[in-house]
Amino acid sequence: MSTEPLRCAGALIADPEGRLFFQRRSPDRRLFPNCWDIVGGHLEPGETFEEALRREVTEETGWQVSEILGPVGEYRYVGDDGLTRIESDWLVRVAGDLSTPVLEAGKHTEYRWLGPDDLDVLDEHRDVNDGLIRQIAERAFAVLESTRS
Repeated sequence: MSTEPLRCAGALIADPEGRLFFQRRSPDRRLFPNCWDIVGGHLEPGETFEEALRREVTEETGWQVSEILGPVGEYRYVGDDGLTRIESDWLVRVAGDLSTPVLEAGKHTEYRWLGPDDLDVLDEHRDVNDGLIRQIAERAFAVLESTRS
């Protein structure tokens, strides 16, 4: 078994109103069950972060990445499965009908567009000391604001 951390790419999808897209993981997922999360996943062998972002957005929402606005940050964490991950998150815009994402069957149960004042919902079903998804969201809103200046 490899001791190398798993490389992951995450997409924080921004809409024209300045909100970000989040989806709830299904309750039977091994990692972060029933928690709110961003779009993303592991890099396939030989895949770049940009390729992974584009693939994951399409797989998890049916949308196509139209623009990569910039990096949000890189995060190292250990999942509920005991595996270490290094996740590189990016702020993106997408093409498609933003009111009707096609959630990946069996993996996600619902979605929401959240503004900076709506982030309390991200703490649902998360360990009280976790807070990672909220920190990522807060940082993404700061990056989004800087792209508007």
